[in-house]
Amino acid sequence: MLKQRLNEQWEHYRGSLGGVWEVWRSDKLQNHYNVPWESVTLPHTYNGYDVMDPDHKYYQGQGWYRNKLEVHNPYPKGRTLLHFEGAGQRTDVYVYTEKVDSHLGGYDEFTVDISEAMTRSKEIERYAGHVPIAIACDNSRELETIPSDASDFNLYGGVYRYVNLVYVPQISLAQVHVETVLEDLSAQSARSGKVKVRAKLYNPDQLAENIKLTIVLKQQDGTIVGQTEISLPAWQDEKEIAAFEVQNPHLWSVTDPYLFDCSVALVCSDGETISQERFGFRTFEFVKQGPFKLNGERLLLRGTHRHEDHAAVGAAMTEEMLREEMQLIKGMGANFIRLGHYQQSRIVLDLCDELGILVWEEIPWCRGGLGGPEYRQQCIDMLTAMIEQHYNHPSVILWGLGNENDWECDFDHFDQQEIRTFMKKLHDLSHELDPSRLTAIRRCEFCKDIIDVYSPSIWAGWYRGVYTDYESSCQTAFENVDSFFHMEWGADNLPTRHVEKPFTGFAFMEKTDGVTDERDGDYLLTGGEPRVSRDGDWSETYFCEMIDWYLKSQEKMDWLTGAAQWSFKDFATPVRPDSPIPYLNMKGIVERDLTPKEAFYVFQSYWSDKPMVRIYGHTMPIRWGAEGERKLIKVYSNAEQVELFLNGESLGVKQRDSQDFPCAGLRWEVVLTAGEYHVRAEAICNGEIVSDELQFTYQSDAWGEPSEIQVKTETLDDGRVYVEVGAYDANGIFCPDAARFVRFGIAGDGKLLDNLGTIRGSRQVQLASGRAGIYVDPTGGLPAGMTVTDFVSAGGPASSLASIGTRDVQRKYTSVVSAACEGMSTVTAVIEVVK
Repeated sequence: MLKQRLNEQWEHYRGSLGGVWEVWRSDKLQNHYNVPWESVTLPHTYNGYDVMDPDHKYYQGQGWYRNKLEVHNPYPKGRTLLHFEGAGQRTDVYVYTEKVDSHLGGYDEFTVDISEAMTRSKEIERYAGHVPIAIACDNSRELETIPSDASDFNLYGGVYRYVNLVYVPQISLAQVHVETVLEDLSAQSARSGKVKVRAKLYNPDQLAENIKLTIVLKQQDGTIVGQTEISLPAWQDEKEIAAFEVQNPHLWSVTDPYLFDCSVALVCSDGETISQERFGFRTFEFVKQGPFKLNGERLLLRGTHRHEDHAAVGAAMTEEMLREEMQLIKGMGANFIRLGHYQQSRIVLDLCDELGILVWEEIPWCRGGLGGPEYRQQCIDMLTAMIEQHYNHPSVILWGLGNENDWECDFDHFDQQEIRTFMKKLHDLSHELDPSRLTAIRRCEFCKDIIDVYSPSIWAGWYRGVYTDYESSCQTAFENVDSFFHMEWGADNLPTRHVEKPFTGFAFMEKTDGVTDERDGDYLLTGGEPRVSRDGDWSETYFCEMIDWYLKSQEKMDWLTGAAQWSFKDFATPVRPDSPIPYLNMKGIVERDLTPKEAFYVFQSYWSDKPMVRIYGHTMPIRWGAEGERKLIKVYSNAEQVELFLNGESLGVKQRDSQDFPCAGLRWEVVLTAGEYHVRAEAICNGEIVSDELQFTYQSDAWGEPSEIQVKTETLDDGRVYVEVGAYDANGIFCPDAARFVRFGIAGDGKLLDNLGTIRGSRQVQLASGRAGIYVDPTGGLPAGMTVTDFVSAGGPASSLASIGTRDVQRKYTSVVSAACEGMSTVTAVIEVVK
């Protein structure tokens, strides 16, 4: 098998066409009725920016892609395939104007055989031997498909994962599954591992031909631990082709993710192909009403969640982006991740195997109810695909069958018994396809007895109750199921928003008696019962204290299997237009571009083995209070003791005690007066000196209601300009707690770098600690790929035409950035750049 990624030379049109002929019509007939095509690189989504547009709902509809491929299949009777790692949400594939195949489902892999269609296409000669390929993606709203549009995430459209051109001989391997069984786990010296290798052939002609197979097992260091050769006739369906016994195999674990390799070489009359699959030996157990065990030993699962969503590219994350994100997740100390709420990229699963991160992966049966026969078949198809495609990953321990299936929305009927019956069908199918793993769901109380592992909804301190209710809520839920696992907890937090005294709800919320579940509508910012999510400050300060309480509590819950914070990264969502950054779920511990928030370091202080120390408030340049007021300086560290220095003077050494809330006892009370301060924290951890430092200004002047905003600019080394506004009262005193919305605009040459879903990449955003800012490309002028003609026909302002010129001569660019804040006058900043 030969495979190459098809990343380049694609063209894209967002919109519907009258038919596939319109894809190619401009090659024959140049006229005004032809649609404009844009050059793009895969992976790509046509919702990269519009999901974060504060003024419009994101586009849902067709998007087209085209390419002219060079095809050189080396196998005389071989097959030529297009392998899609994921495209959303409904995909049709054409060779010129002939429709070859369709796929429904935005997250599982699929393969399209274009061999016969290529031989039928007479247009290949017209295109100098290149094969014209057209792909139509469609993410239109459809009630009878999953996921539901009521979901708290965007249903992206486009070819947003990699596409591969694959050549295989006449008979090839379609699928290889490696099953492992460990025996005598308690007897380390006598432990043995059994391996079964099963394979399915890709053989569309059903040839009754003998084939030769060579199967080789290797350790991570390349040592061969099993090998066999067999010859037999080609077969249909899946067949066991080899079995091995490996003595005392090295186990895969979260601290030592040791991987074996299984190589299967197939030789037929047409040539040879080789399939290589990685696998690992490990056991796991959810003890009935007890903890989780990996390889026979208790392991507290310390987890988070992720969506495939990133600033500027949406779901179309490159391998480099995925690797950076997964390394950050491991770097914070996580050993578990729930991939919500759909099958994710094979690259993510490979990284979980390599990094030692256990996985709960699920199908997108999320909210809405239960549809008809086609709806249910899609659930079955996607569950089957997920299990078959990710079967070999030792990181996977749970197959998720659904999320919030108690949420009625998409249909005029809602039958709990009907949902129970279908959930049981998915549960049985999962065990039939993969007896070695367990099933799981989150938040559907009337189905919790059907699956193997259950997570109720517990949002103590956010959607219901206060965070000190956390442990009692978990204890109650734990006692009501055989296997309890706490999925989803956290709080929305606006990056760089800090407060001196966070809102907790303690002062006025009545004791909830452990009632901490999220209910439909709790995510809204109006109505309903009092709750921190509605009434709170959405600050990083509160979020860090909440995390601190949860993590210190989890350390002492010896019966707990584990818990996973929601969600690692801020992500776009259509159901939250009123967020401080509109259309953003802001529960991340990193921003949508992977910039860490303060919360990231709180997790590190509890979970990471790498020595670290972090003073709270790196994005809090101004602290405030009365003159001479006593303030806490907080430090998060995994060191046994930390010393703090204020303006060069030691404030003493503190001993870390994880149960001493907050900050595990690493807090210093100091008297502050107006002025500048330099803070440095230093620790010795495992013989290594680690330190952190920051500076801040202490403001003791009292302020009134914000009445004006002031603007300043900073030109960066990379050519961008950062424009920032601050809120001030009528006496010109800075208002560090101001939280009104600011809207940025621009006229002239430049371009706002907006719709990114980050604190400095959003043109509409709430003030955070009295400030808001955005980056500007001062010479941006036209969007990439747009000509002057396109600009004018699209309604571009005539005043901007003067700024459009030849970019290879020196000229002056002028941008006028405006900022408007609720109840205050608009301010402007003029940016001039000679280039």
